[in-house]
Amino acid sequence: MTGLEAAFKRLDLRQATENDYRRLSEFKNALNREYAPDDPPIPLEEHIQDWKNMLGSVNYEAYAKWDPSNSEIVAYCEVSVPNSGDNEHHADFMIEVLPEYRNQGIGRQALKLILPFVKNHQRTLLTSYTSDQIPAAEILLEHLGARRGLVMGINQLKISEFNKTLLQQWLSQSENKRSEFELNFLDGAYPDNVIDKIAALRQEVGNDQPRGELDRGDMKITPDLLRQMEHNLFTTGHRRWTLYLMDRADGWAIGLTEVFWNQNRPMIMHQGFTGIYRVYRNQGLGRWLKAEMMNRILADHPEVQFIRTGNVSSNLPMMKINIEMGFKPYAARTIWQVEIEKVEKYLAEEIT
Repeated sequence: MTGLEAAFKRLDLRQATENDYRRLSEFKNALNREYAPDDPPIPLEEHIQDWKNMLGSVNYEAYAKWDPSNSEIVAYCEVSVPNSGDNEHHADFMIEVLPEYRNQGIGRQALKLILPFVKNHQRTLLTSYTSDQIPAAEILLEHLGARRGLVMGINQLKISEFNKTLLQQWLSQSENKRSEFELNFLDGAYPDNVIDKIAALRQEVGNDQPRGELDRGDMKITPDLLRQMEHNLFTTGHRRWTLYLMDRADGWAIGLTEVFWNQNRPMIMHQGFTGIYRVYRNQGLGRWLKAEMMNRILADHPEVQFIRTGNVSSNLPMMKINIEMGFKPYAARTIWQVEIEKVEKYLAEEIT
């Protein structure tokens, strides 16, 4: 039996059966061996907690295609829309297929499943991510007539290659900043008395970052959204460190950096958001934050071997800092976008 003859079934990720969770976890780990071949598999319980605790501010549909014996998931698709009040013209989708089932028309089947959801939510633009590790996904999107909206490099720093002399240099250069700015450290959730300031910082600075050719407006980052993100992060076993700077003159948070990691993959740490309000840039504050965080990592987490981060090449200030630290290209991801009319035209065509 071919992949087309197997059945797609609807999945409620927030409350699936134990068997559905187990098979989907196996499927995701099979794909992860292509996305990140150096990484260990993600445990079933971590996957389950991720799915059960999806952001409440996102509406979604998901489908899994099973093999003829109903014992293995061979393909998966999902579509989602935020109900946060921003970018109400677009929907995100994902289509994944095991290598042996590719090039059999499964992507077309998946698009037919998700299209009604997109129409019901009155979205006009579809966006999707691809990895350079799986070229088949890019081929499908090119056939759809999708265009590249933003290319992001995944860069990695090997701790063994990090220049500790640079660390001490950056820390020394930052000493004269302490009278003007207060450095604060958080292990875990944002305190209630700070989260409003952090939400405002992440919204303004996040919206200031390059968007390439993406047809996307500003994002709304609220304390409630940050709490939802934290809930998902912590229930899946992740920990997060945050360093943020306060302007002593007015008590406002003006810059931060964060890293997070999971005990199931102790050798890998991820660099998350780093940002400084525009008016405070070009003072070395980004290097100060990065140096202070790196100092803590080296002192308290000797098990960490790699730090990974995503960077848009046009974000020159952040790229410059990371290159100086020794980050090197590891992988690449692309955000694609395609109008719903092109998807409809593609689906209306006969398979040749």
